[in-house]
Parts: sequence; C-alpha cells; structure tokens
Amino acid sequence: MSDQTPNPPGKGLRKGHKGRPGDERRERDALSGRFEPEPDPGMEAMPQPEGPTEIIATEFQIGQDNIEGQAPFPFDIHNPVFAISAGSAVLFTLGTVILQYATAVPPIDGVAQSSGIELVFTGLRDSLTSNLDWFFLLAGNIFVLLSLGLIFSPLGKIRLGGPEATPDFTYTGWFAMLFAAGMGIGLMFYGVSEPLGHFQAAFDGPTVEDGVRTDWAPLNGAEGDEAAARRLGMAATIFHWGLHPWAIYAVVALSLALFAYNKGLPLTLRSVFYPLFGEAVWGWPGHIIDVLAVLATLFGLATSLGLGAEQAAAGLEFLLGLTASGTTKIVLIIAITFVATMSVVLGVEKGVKRLSEINMILAVILLFFVIAVGPTMAIITGFFGNLGAYAKELIPLSNPFGRTDDNFRQGWTAFYWAWWISWSPFVGMFIARVSRGRTVREFLIAVLIVPSLISVLWMTALGGTAVSLTQGGVSTITDAALELKLFEMLSHLPLTAITSFVGIVLVIVFFVTSSDSGSLVIDTISAGGKVNSPVPQRIFWCSIEGLVAIALLLGGGLTALQAMAVSAGFPFTLVLLGACWAMVKGLIAERRELA
Repeated sequence: MSDQTPNPPGKGLRKGHKGRPGDERRERDALSGRFEPEPDPGMEAMPQPEGPTEIIATEFQIGQDNIEGQAPFPFDIHNPVFAISAGSAVLFTLGTVILQYATAVPPIDGVAQSSGIELVFTGLRDSLTSNLDWFFLLAGNIFVLLSLGLIFSPLGKIRLGGPEATPDFTYTGWFAMLFAAGMGIGLMFYGVSEPLGHFQAAFDGPTVEDGVRTDWAPLNGAEGDEAAARRLGMAATIFHWGLHPWAIYAVVALSLALFAYNKGLPLTLRSVFYPLFGEAVWGWPGHIIDVLAVLATLFGLATSLGLGAEQAAAGLEFLLGLTASGTTKIVLIIAITFVATMSVVLGVEKGVKRLSEINMILAVILLFFVIAVGPTMAIITGFFGNLGAYAKELIPLSNPFGRTDDNFRQGWTAFYWAWWISWSPFVGMFIARVSRGRTVREFLIAVLIVPSLISVLWMTALGGTAVSLTQGGVSTITDAALELKLFEMLSHLPLTAITSFVGIVLVIVFFVTSSDSGSLVIDTISAGGKVNSPVPQRIFWCSIEGLVAIALLLGGGLTALQAMAVSAGFPFTLVLLGACWAMVKGLIAERRELA
C-alpha cells in the first residue's frame, strides 16, 4: 500500500493541470499544495480513512459520465443510468394508466370486475411468489447468517472509517436514528392488521380442499387454542419485522460504509462490486447495478406510498366521513407529493429533518398511549413472551422447504422479503451515512437488535391490544378492511378522535419523509454519485414516485403494489447476494491490511 492516501473520488485537480486523476505523483503535488483541487458543489467529500486501511486507487471521478446543462432547467444526470431509469418509470406509468382504461370491464349486477391490467398484476404477483418463495426465503437466511457470522468472526473488529476513526454520533443519537429508520408506513399499516390476521388464521386452523391447504395460517396453525394462536401469530409477525429485514438492510449499509469510508470509493452501490469487477464497475456492469437499484427503490417506495394513501383515505373516512374512493386516494397522493416536493425545495434542514422529528415524537406518544390505556400488563408481559415465541418459531418459519402453509409463506413472507430488499438501497444508505466510526461487530449488533426490538414493542402494543379486544368479544376490528383496522382498534380506546387524527398525521408525514428521502437516494444514484445535484432533479423523482403509486392504485390497488414490489425485489436480490461476496472479500482484504 502506498504511504500516500490517493485523491478521494470526486476531487479532481484544477483546470489546466495536465496530470491525469489517479496519478500518484500529481496527487501528492495536489495534497502538498502545488496544485489545489477545485471543489465541485455537487460532490460530497468523503471523510478520509483514519489509520491504515486498504485504499483502492481508481481513476474514476464522481460525475465523469454525467451530462450537465441549464435549459429548460439545471440538470446534472448520469448517462445512461438516468435515461434508462427515468424512461422505464415514465413508460411504466403511462402504460399502466392506458391499459387500465383500455382493459376496463363494466360492473356486472352492480359488482365491480377486475380489468385486464389488474389480472396481469395479480398473475405476476402470484407467479413470482409461488415459484420463487424458496429463493426469497433462502436469500433472507443467507443475509441473517452472514450478519451473525461477521459478529462472531475476527472481521467484526474492523472499524468503519479506519482503525483510528471515532463515531460521528453518540450511542443515544445513533440509536435514535436507527429507531427513525425502523419506523415507517409499514408499521402503521400492518401494526394492527398483521398480528390480528395471523392470530385469527392460526386459531381457525388449516383448511384443506382437494388435498391443498387454502387457509392463511402460519406453519400448522393452532386450531381452537387461543393462547397458542396468539403466540404463533405474534411470532409470525415478528418474523417479518425482526432479524431478517434488518439483516437485509445491514448487509447493504455495511457494504456501502466499508467501501466508502475504508476503501475511498464513492458512496454508491456499484462501488461495492469493485472486488468482483475491478475498473469495469464504472462501466456497464455498474450501470446495470445502479439502474436496478433505482427501479427497486422506486417501486419499493411506490408500494409504501400506495399503502399510506390507502390507510390515510380510510382514516379520513373513519374520522370525517369522506368516502375512501379511488379519486380520494389519488387526490391524497397528489397533495402529499406536493408537500414532499416543498420539503425537497426547502432542503434537509428545514424540510425532512423537522418533519422526521415531529413524526418520531408523535409515534412515541401514540405507542405509550396505547400501552398506558390498553391492556398494560398483557403488553409488558407479552413483549417478553413474544420474543420467546419468535425464538422458538424462528427456524421453522425460516425453512423454505417441505412446508404446507403456501398462502402464508408466499403471500406474506415472500412479499415481505421482496419489499424489504427493494427498500434496502434507501435504508442502507441512510444507515451507512450515520455509522462511520463503529466496528463491524457493534454496527451489526445495533442494526439487527435495536430496530427489531422497537418493531416487537410496536407490534406487541398495537397488535396485542387488538388481539386482546378480539378475545374479549369485539368483532369489529377483525371485520374491518385491512387499512381500517388501526382506526377501528383505536375506537375502542379513550380519546378516539385525537388518536385517530394522530394516526392519520403519522401516515401522511411518513409518506412525505419517505418520498423526500427516497428521492434524494434515487437522485444520488442517477446523478452518478453526486449528492447535491440540481433541485429540479429531486422534484422530478419525487413526482415520479407519486405518479407510479397512482398508476399502481389505478391498476389493481394493493395487488398491483405488491406485484411491483416483488418484481423489483427479485432481480435486486441477485445483486445483494453478489454484494455479500464482494463485502466479505473487502473485509478480508481490510483485515489483511491491519495484520
């Protein structure tokens, strides 16, 4: 390894300098002051590694393949990642809307009929989840086993940012940001409906028709046994919100952090594949990885935004009597996308940061309110009991083969794993940005454990309360539509109007912050790694997220949203499996450098 730290990617030499970027002699001249690098406001200076690390010397410069211009508005886009990603998103949106109206079927005897495009989305979702459920479950298990293996291996001692790096945030601040990453529209949408649905399905037990199970009970259910059904239902819920999703995020975040903070490469997903592709990663192999990352993130976000619109509309109907029609949902998406766009224009400090802080406070208030006025002792004891049930059922639920609970495994688990994987570039980049200075071991322990425990507490409080009410004879929660179950549960607690309003606000603000932050990540990738690209580009991506969500709602509602999450998640799962191998190679090289 050279004694000199190579020039960080994105810090090119000043105009007129004849040395090529990456030339060690010219870089030493620049570092010594003979030639001063000219800053580019669109490039974020990565902190230099502190102490001996395995720096990767590359001639690549952030933005070297970009196209810049000022008309009709400022733009700085990567060629060809932006063109392929944006073109695909626009064509998909237009095609879905056109086909929805072209294949619409009039109601028969007053009963709505599925359009042709709805049937396409249904078939796509069912085909992918039924044929590839084993693949998603195996991949999820690999991510968990890799994360646990790194915790206990000597590689866990490696520090992100170099052996002398110090954390950028205190434990309190760091845990708070991991908490923020763990909260989202999903916990609002499924916080009541999933535990209650699994409990009911498990209690009803298996149903067999023509030799095939048609029920939705996890594993073999717990027919007629309320206590066992409750334990199994909560274990199945925690399985979907515990170690597996956070292992997916941890793998992406650790890969990004390692190659940015220790190897000196740009904070982009293609950098992770340098050990596999070498300099070719800046060409078409990297372009394909970035396009897949953009599309996966886009459809993952659109799924979440669509779920948020469904629930916000249901909440407004419940609280104010507004009909939760398709038009209401579209107007809601347009209005919230406009607010997210304003947040983009205001910037991180004035926009998304303040909204995030407000949302975290409201989420904590709602959580502890439910604990205080709900079945408090059942929630407290249930938290530990649910953790035990999760530990007991973890291996059976993780098993991809020889099971008969096809509906649960395919309709719930396979969808969830694809959804988490499609979100992973977004959440992974956020976690990577706030985790410099941590060892691999403490990083993985924190990322796996802290958000998982928060999810367990949330599901135990909201879902456990709904189950307790149902066991006590309340049937309205079970009978309510999926997106309405949260508000129906709150209606059986004090201060219904206030808590329901808080729930609507939480869904809407999660919508805004997800759209704002997601547009930043997508724009960073499609701008060749630049994080301060022109604002109109982020407005474009923010708008596209809303339009895709509208198109999916029109083209099949929840089914279409799930179909695209699974479709985007499948190819990106292959990318993440490759990233695991590249990350291990990078860590081994880092360990060898420290030896």
